[in-house]
Amino acid sequence: MPPKTKTKRRPANADQMAARAYRLAALDQDFLLSDPLRGARFLLEYEKAEHSLRAWGVRSTIVVFGSARTSPDGPPQHRRWYQEARHFGRIASERGGAMDAADGLRDNVICTGGGPGIMEAANRGAHDAGAPSIGFNIELPHEQGPNPYSTPDLTFQFHYFAMRKMHFAMRANALIIFPGGFGTLDELFELLTLRQNGKMAEDLPIILVDRAYWNSLINFQTMVDAGTISAQDVDLFGYAETAEEIWAALIARGLHDVPARQRRKLRSHPAGRRRSG
Repeated sequence: MPPKTKTKRRPANADQMAARAYRLAALDQDFLLSDPLRGARFLLEYEKAEHSLRAWGVRSTIVVFGSARTSPDGPPQHRRWYQEARHFGRIASERGGAMDAADGLRDNVICTGGGPGIMEAANRGAHDAGAPSIGFNIELPHEQGPNPYSTPDLTFQFHYFAMRKMHFAMRANALIIFPGGFGTLDELFELLTLRQNGKMAEDLPIILVDRAYWNSLINFQTMVDAGTISAQDVDLFGYAETAEEIWAALIARGLHDVPARQRRKLRSHPAGRRRSG
């Protein structure tokens, strides 16, 4: 006769050990994704990006916004915007301090929304220079993967638009706004409002690229004439047409032109500078 197999006895505490309540909180995805844990998830999105940015010594950024629909193979206007964004990403990385980490810190690192179009072009320019760059991607109903040019260790995916915007704002040394759609307008006015109300540095340069596009889209003078903004509010931003003009406008508005590998003293995080958040 074959030997009898022993029936494994069910532990007396099997129900307790299998219960969701017994899972370690940090490993319980159902718990972490539950509605009451929204605040904790919001904090985690802040901390994860902050941890990596600090590890790379990113002290300050140059944020580049613009349309995801712009293509290097698209209409002539789109090709021009793409090429200027790419050229700007390169010269800003070469001149702004992103490649120089001799003191353990990097300044004026190119930072985008991490997607295609203008975002890809700016990240690609930094990649051309051999510099790191940041991509703050966002989870969307229609999948938008990260472009292949942002630094992998500095490419993040966010669920919350608000936390993504906070990361854009808190290290920004300058904002460059290429032509774009609803998302670009949202980011532009969000940061103009912070600037207007003193929630960002008073000398933070904001440059709109392609004056003809912006003037045909928004009549800021109408707002001044109607008394909904002050006349000096239109001085919060300037215009430029090319990558070199963008860089010259940033320098004119207070950003330092810093050759790579030169020991530097930048305007980044000076004592008493007001930071967002």
